[in-house]
Amino acid sequence: MSKRDAELYILSKKINQSAKQTYILRPTMIHGKGNKGNLNLLYEFVRKGIPWPLGAYENKRSFTSIDNLIFIIQNLIDHDIEGGVYQIADDDAISTRDLIAIISETLNKPTRIWDINKSLINFLALVGSKLNLPFNQERVKKLTENYIVSNEKIKKAIGIQKMPVATVEGLTKSIKSFIK
Repeated sequence: MSKRDAELYILSKKINQSAKQTYILRPTMIHGKGNKGNLNLLYEFVRKGIPWPLGAYENKRSFTSIDNLIFIIQNLIDHDIEGGVYQIADDDAISTRDLIAIISETLNKPTRIWDINKSLINFLALVGSKLNLPFNQERVKKLTENYIVSNEKIKKAIGIQKMPVATVEGLTKSIKSFIK
């Protein structure tokens, strides 16, 4: 069963009229204090002074700060919001280049980004795929593709224009929590 099939199944079930609505929340990558995911890996990359080799790609990604997610959940609990499926994201998508710059600035380190020719990167990724190496086409695609999510539906449902925590503010707070 796919996630979508599971969502449709859940939404098709009748709930007690006195019960709260059914909500399916689809957050993008969540970040916050103690994050152990990809943001932490990128942080370590920058902290060690390793240049980002995929600077030639201009991708944008949506993120969700834990503070914004908590704000949304609290609003769903406290108010009579229509049930349904809601995409959750901070207001602005951000490029990996900009994310590296934010990490570098937070760490007071120089931003190190290499703009290696995309054709060369794609060729090396093809070779990596043929040889079953970790640097392969699938990995390059995941690192360089766009993933932008609209949060307009949830903002409209809870009656706000902007999320309480701006994208850069939330990312900076998360990055500062990694510093030991």
